[in-house]
Amino acid sequence: MRFGLFGSAAARRGSGEFDSAEGYRDFIEYNVEAEAMGFHSTFVVEHHFTGFGQVSATLNLLTWLGARTRTLRLGTAVIVLPWHNPVLLAEQAATLDLLSGGRLDFGIGKGYRYNEFAGFRVPMAEADARFEEAIAVILQAWTSEDRFSHYGKYWQFEDIIVEPPAAQKPHPAVWMGAGSERSIRNVAERGFNLLLGQYASPDDVAQSIAIYKAAVEAAGRRFDPMQVGITRAFFVAENDAERDAALERRLANRLRQLKLATRPDGSVHGGPDRATGDPQAVNVNSAIYGNPDQIARKLEALQQAGAGYVLINGGGSGGGERGRRSLRRFAREVMPLLSDQAPARAAE
Repeated sequence: MRFGLFGSAAARRGSGEFDSAEGYRDFIEYNVEAEAMGFHSTFVVEHHFTGFGQVSATLNLLTWLGARTRTLRLGTAVIVLPWHNPVLLAEQAATLDLLSGGRLDFGIGKGYRYNEFAGFRVPMAEADARFEEAIAVILQAWTSEDRFSHYGKYWQFEDIIVEPPAAQKPHPAVWMGAGSERSIRNVAERGFNLLLGQYASPDDVAQSIAIYKAAVEAAGRRFDPMQVGITRAFFVAENDAERDAALERRLANRLRQLKLATRPDGSVHGGPDRATGDPQAVNVNSAIYGNPDQIARKLEALQQAGAGYVLINGGGSGGGERGRRSLRRFAREVMPLLSDQAPARAAE
């Protein structure tokens, strides 16, 4: 298996712990250390108006991190296209890819939190159309050697050429989150890589990978397990009591985030925080919390489901030194059992 990170830095504001929270500078050092331990990548969220300081300027943060690292791939999970000028975004992403030596993984989505759409005064009903127009412009901007114009419903551009060019050709790998069968097939048909949410059970992961693999092969392409990133919350606990306390923090955080996605009528617009079934059961079944042996068994179940690339989120760790200890133990005691890369001496 290959391992990366997934999650968020957080400004230290408000009260209470935040799932996977690290202060911005601590987050950078956490990722620098992870690179030395043999982690392949980091994927960072984009969120706004939370009140608990999740990352909002994702590309800015990753640019700083890119300057501090040499091999760590720099992922967005995800940039919400309906809120962004697609040409400005294409320029900023290409700049990061160029400066980092081709390390950008461009994860995109349509958005799902009601409070964010409301804050930007963008109707959620427009999310699909805005997404489609934006990704078409971005791909054209990255691949066009000549000037072009675009006259769309939401964006218009006259006689432009986007600079600088990205380092990766024809453009950075595009990753897209999906959960339903229809959306997973859509990701495969576009030729994009797939991001799966952290609350899906191993059985659901197996089904999603099978759907994606079949769609990729039906399009005449070769399926690579590294085209699918499975996000999982992890915590290496010293004992059962510490594990259970971390699970409680994770559940409380999920419920808090679900409130941000809840519409005035009480409905929730999908997203990675939504999963059917009893919340407690979903929480326990999806998190890889426990001692190293327990975590390895959960990862083996994902491996048997077809997972090859797991993005771990230090959920429940509360950030800080406790999160660092958990990450080091994961690299030292879990990764050697499953990883395609041995952890470096920094994990010792």
